[in-house]
Amino acid sequence: MANKLITAMDLPRSIGHVFAARNIITAKDALSLTEFELMELLDVSLSQVKLSVALISEITSPRYQTVQSLLEQRVKDEYLMGHLPTHLKGLDAALCGGLPFGALTELVGPSGIGKTQFCLKVALLAALPSCYGGLDGHVIYIDVESKFSSRRLIEIGINSFPEVFCLEGIAKEMAGRITVLRPGSLTEFTESLQEIKVSVVQHQVKLLIIDSMAALVSGECEQGPQRQHPLGWHISFIKSLAEFSRIPVVMTNQVRSRGVNQISQYIFQDSIVNDNTETFDSRLVAALGIHWAHAVNIRLVLESRSGQRFIKVGKSPMSPPLAFPFQITSMGIILLNDDGVEMVGPQINAIDHQGHSDIIYHGDKRLRPLEDSESLYNTLKWLLAGKNDIL
Repeated sequence: MANKLITAMDLPRSIGHVFAARNIITAKDALSLTEFELMELLDVSLSQVKLSVALISEITSPRYQTVQSLLEQRVKDEYLMGHLPTHLKGLDAALCGGLPFGALTELVGPSGIGKTQFCLKVALLAALPSCYGGLDGHVIYIDVESKFSSRRLIEIGINSFPEVFCLEGIAKEMAGRITVLRPGSLTEFTESLQEIKVSVVQHQVKLLIIDSMAALVSGECEQGPQRQHPLGWHISFIKSLAEFSRIPVVMTNQVRSRGVNQISQYIFQDSIVNDNTETFDSRLVAALGIHWAHAVNIRLVLESRSGQRFIKVGKSPMSPPLAFPFQITSMGIILLNDDGVEMVGPQINAIDHQGHSDIIYHGDKRLRPLEDSESLYNTLKWLLAGKNDIL
């Protein structure tokens, strides 16, 4: 607002022309001077200066808002302040509707825990027609590690939404709504961001997925304040893109090991003594560091303890710290209960990785990854023709 042009304000024409003649162009130019300096520079009376300064200040200063007015505005703009439901009932309830528009949601967890499975499911949900609970939009899926599987995506769709995928023409329509990009380096990803911004605006993109951010800087991200974060610019760009376009952005993050004597650590990862007098000390922490942790709006932690997988709301401005047990089935991720367990202390952000299997089963058969050369559309036609023996 400080750069607002004085010519765009409703000042009296006589005084407005004087400001322009003295090269006082913006509100900042005018308000940086005292009233007496303006009198001398503009050669006008003190009353005219005071009137002008009052008008400029009123126009440029943001009006105060009460909590009541903010609530009323939220109700009025519910669509802009909406969410992408994940169809995980307990998680959606905890997040007040799902993944919020205009915000960054991070999934962090060890390899094979289910981060990509989650991404595939929400990609489908964003592309689904609105009459079936979707966003009826396009999706940009940035597949950094080549883990995207169109076969798995369509299996999730067929089992989760059989009434949609049996419709004539839905296969071709869904295939055309999900665009998969595979940048080979951080430089290539950086160059593609401007094109992604244009696509978001022009093609009704309703969801951006980046799987995974940590893989873009593998081996490059050193911890510590002495070095600039390699994704510092990218964090700001993606955050502004989410806020400007009002779409949810989902990003996955990897984990790294933490030594026992490592000094640099998050406050919530300090060792504590639990009820069993055992020292709690997680050896796995989220990659990308504290700067990245502060940038994301919501952090969902996926972990495994004693063979059971959990998804935890590790960071959220709208939810208590809850943990939900889950399984991965032919329908994708499903919660085993919708109530969740509230967690206290550092456990909510700790990342355990004990005894889970990386294999996903459909019945008694193991799912195999899709070859990169097979297209999403061909897989759709194949499955819808009844050739489910590939699963």
